[in-house]
Amino acid sequence: MNQKRIRALSEYFIFFMLYSVIGWIYEVFLEVVVYRWGFSNRGVFFGPYCIIYGFGALILIFSLSRLQKKRIYIGKLLVTPLLVFLGIVVITTVVELAGSYIMEFTTGGWLWDYRRFAFNFEGRIALNPSIRFGIGGMIFLYLLQPLFRRLCSKMSERAVRITASVLAVIFLIDIICTYAF
Repeated sequence: MNQKRIRALSEYFIFFMLYSVIGWIYEVFLEVVVYRWGFSNRGVFFGPYCIIYGFGALILIFSLSRLQKKRIYIGKLLVTPLLVFLGIVVITTVVELAGSYIMEFTTGGWLWDYRRFAFNFEGRIALNPSIRFGIGGMIFLYLLQPLFRRLCSKMSERAVRITASVLAVIFLIDIICTYAF
C-alpha cells in the first residue's frame, strides 16, 4: 500500500475517533445538562466514544463531500446546503436505525428510546432527533471537518501514523476489555 493511501486511512481513522468522542460528549451533555438524568456511559465500550457517531461521520464525508462542493441553484437561490441538510437527515436516520438493529443483535438492546417523540418508528428513530442530527451534521461538514482536515494536513506523515496507531491500540484494548470482561 502506498504512503498516500496509508496517510488517508490513518487520517480517516483519526476522524472516526474524533467524531466518536464528540458524539459521546454530545450524548453525555444531553443526559446530564439537558435531560438531567445524571451521568451514564453512552457508548458500548468502556472508553468515552460513541462509535455510531464515528461511523456516521465517515459515511457523511464519503457520501456528501462531492455534493457539498457543487453549486446547485434553483433560479438565483443556492440550494446546495438544503440538499446537503436533507442528505444528512436521511443518512443519519438510516445509520441510527441500522445501528439500533446491530446493537440489539449484539447486546440485546439499543441505547436510546424515541417513543416519547412524535413520528417515531419503534422508538429507534424519530423526526426530532433526525432534524437535530441534520443540524449537527451541517456543523460537522461545514465547520469541524474542514478544521480537522486542515489540522491533519499540518501534521507530518509520521505524526499522523503514530497518532492513528496509538488510537487504534487504545481502541483495540477497549474492545478486548469490553468483550472479555
